[in-house]
Amino acid sequence: MLRTSIIRSVRTTVRRNAFVAASRPCVATFPVRFNSTVPTKAPLTPAEQARKEALKRSDDLQRDWDAKEITYEELKPRTESPTPDSYLIDVREPDEVIQGMIPSAVNLPLSELGNSLHLSPVAFLEKHSFEKPTKAQQVIFYCRSGQRSTTASDVAKRNGYTKCVVPFAKNDAVLI
Repeated sequence: MLRTSIIRSVRTTVRRNAFVAASRPCVATFPVRFNSTVPTKAPLTPAEQARKEALKRSDDLQRDWDAKEITYEELKPRTESPTPDSYLIDVREPDEVIQGMIPSAVNLPLSELGNSLHLSPVAFLEKHSFEKPTKAQQVIFYCRSGQRSTTASDVAKRNGYTKCVVPFAKNDAVLI
């Protein structure tokens, strides 16, 4: 008897709810557009637009940037027979380079790298006695322990160089 009364009350409730739901208008069936009382934003001035684009480029540079690392075995053939489509740059200071460097490499100290990448190709050639790498060339940075070469890759990336490589993983660094 208790079971029968529970079943009847549930049926009645379900029927009532179905009737009430069918009699109410559904919002999805009557699309309504409400106008906002907030005024629309004024278009950006050219200076604001340029700033917005610069911030977007900066964000793109910061996002997911890790310089590709290569091993000694991958680097050695490139040092023995250099190609014009890649540069091997030693970012150590001149007093460290005196101790020795890879013969096919050029020296561009990290302290000068940022300013040098902003120079014109002619001014770069006059200052450093070698041609400025183009943004299409692969640039391989190396130093004594790997820290400065990683920083150099970041500087180059911010200046538009996308094919930057750092030899030797930090835990597998080879002292030069």
